Amino acid sequence: MKYDLNVLILSCGTRNKIIQYFKKELAGKGLVIATDCSELAPALYEADKHYIVPKMTDENYLDVILSICEENNIKAVLSLIDPELSLLAQYKQKFLDIGATPIISDSDVVEMCFDKYRMHQFLIGNGFKSPKSYIDKEQFYVDIELGLIEYPVFVKPVKGSASININKVTSKEEIELLFSRFDNLMIQEYMNGIEYGADVYIDLISNEPVAIFTKEKIKMRAGETDKSVSVKDDQLFDLIQRFVKTAGFRGIIDIDIFKINGEYYISEVNPRFGGGYPHAYECGVNIPKMILNNSMGEVNEERIGQYNECIYMMKFNEIKIMEGI
Repeated sequence: MKYDLNVLILSCGTRNKIIQYFKKELAGKGLVIATDCSELAPALYEADKHYIVPKMTDENYLDVILSICEENNIKAVLSLIDPELSLLAQYKQKFLDIGATPIISDSDVVEMCFDKYRMHQFLIGNGFKSPKSYIDKEQFYVDIELGLIEYPVFVKPVKGSASININKVTSKEEIELLFSRFDNLMIQEYMNGIEYGADVYIDLISNEPVAIFTKEKIKMRAGETDKSVSVKDDQLFDLIQRFVKTAGFRGIIDIDIFKINGEYYISEVNPRFGGGYPHAYECGVNIPKMILNNSMGEVNEERIGQYNECIYMMKFNEIKIMEGI
């Protein structure tokens, strides 16, 4: 049987819930097809069909993915890992040429997300609050002496993800040690406030933000939200709408935000489904359905803030047992 609305989810890893949500929304209308470079990626076995593919660094990787799209009449394609987003954005037209729409912002916007200092400069340059950030440690030391910033601070890679190699430091000696050991680092103000996450969908046809879900992060694990509670604030919704339209985002994005003394500071943006998205879906913010609507040429209605407050999410571990993979 040939379906009209098949979806391809790349590098699915352990993101079983995302596969489940798309299957639920596609029931009877299409298939969810998943890929990963490891046969031990548990989310593969949630999909209707799956492929083990080369690592994305393989020179034939793009051709393999494009051929899967053609073979399976794929209408929408998305990735769940950061490195692959650059590839999807860069080669967006190749996918469009075979009828598959990448759920991703334009390449220059995606690359800005992966350069934390460039994102900081964009935010400040467009009137948004952002944590003080430095790539010049000597300028940081000057500002320390002037009392413009104080320890502790974070030292992190300018280009990094999953909270890898982020260090909270309290002295010049620690900064000097890290900068001597690693290249391309930045120093960022320690934000001692409430941390929020926002799951946002910007319609691919109207280019308007149509869904925003915000949550207060209660506990983090391995760079992902482990426990959170849904919150609503019109001031925050307005800020997010202005930001995504100014930056030109499209599709699904995940934003990290801090609130300090009543002011919101935008920290980072992941141009994909965030690890905490299941909280939004379970509260009725149905971004998979919005993606499918766009894939059928339909514009989504705005549903910003249409969910209940004080709904808690708590992640817990699950296992999948397979025989003879």
